[in-house]
Amino acid sequence: MKKNPLSLQVDLEQFIPATEEDKAYMVQMRPSSTFFKDGVKRLVKNRVAFVSFIVIVVITLSSILIPMFWPYSYDNQLGVTPGRPVDASYNNLKPFEYGRTELKQMEAGEKVFPHVFGTDAAGRDYFIRVIYGTRVSLAVGFFASIIVLVIGMLVGSISGYCGGKVDLIIMRIVDIIYSLPDMLMVILLASVLRLTLAPKIEGTALESIGSNIISLFIVFALLYWVSMSRLIRGQILSLREQEYVLSAQATGAKGSWIIRKHLIPNCISVVIISAALQIPSAIFTESYLSFLGLGVNAPMPSLGSLASDALNGLTSYPYRLVIPAVVISLIVLSLNLFGDGLRDAFDPKLNG
Repeated sequence: MKKNPLSLQVDLEQFIPATEEDKAYMVQMRPSSTFFKDGVKRLVKNRVAFVSFIVIVVITLSSILIPMFWPYSYDNQLGVTPGRPVDASYNNLKPFEYGRTELKQMEAGEKVFPHVFGTDAAGRDYFIRVIYGTRVSLAVGFFASIIVLVIGMLVGSISGYCGGKVDLIIMRIVDIIYSLPDMLMVILLASVLRLTLAPKIEGTALESIGSNIISLFIVFALLYWVSMSRLIRGQILSLREQEYVLSAQATGAKGSWIIRKHLIPNCISVVIISAALQIPSAIFTESYLSFLGLGVNAPMPSLGSLASDALNGLTSYPYRLVIPAVVISLIVLSLNLFGDGLRDAFDPKLNG
């Protein structure tokens, strides 16, 4: 039968079934993914951020694993034996130099582990002290950033969600803290808290941590949460007007539940990025407080205290100042670059 040329019906004879190759070509569907997977892919493609992440991992693992097999300890004074005269030949050894007793052992055919960075004025192996100093600085920066994150998230979410007088009071407190000179307040608080806490923690489990470290954490809890709280407040203010928040409020959900289940998860990427950028700030603060003598308790080293001790022999042993300074710079630079990479990868506003 001939088809009427004025008919609007489709002529099925002009169509042929599609092959599997045609279907695969025409239907190009993107594999299922998540926000986290997409962010990780973008982060891996960022070479600078990925190399910085590898550097951070290597430094962290080195500070944890090397002391397990290193034959020297950070507080072991070589050449000091109970009941015997002090062997001063171990003091101020240059890299890969040996003390008098070690030279005799090598002449007798014994193997002696080298002092890679030499020893300090007290005859302690400088390499392991740098490793322990790196561990202390990283631990302080990590835990301090957690303290700042928890307090800033709590205060900022309450201020942003409640609004009104609550927001007004909290923001005025934030403005007052912002108006204080940071470095002066940090030094004053660290000095006062160190003297106040020392007799109270004596004989307790906190004595092993030291009053200086505890006072440093208190300083971070008192002063450094304001930036995080302002950031979280701004995110909450923009999110609380969304429809899903209004729907939760209409069903009778409490404000704390809405903050935990809806608001915080939707700004978690910004929170992670800010926390990552807070770690180098905490490390730098601990370093200059240790440099001023307000950091870790002796004989436990930190990178700042090592740099401070190196000033006494700066003309004779300049490498003792250069080594901790380079390690601090490398850690802070890597963390900053990695934080910038996290922001580029996980911030939805920059994905376009």
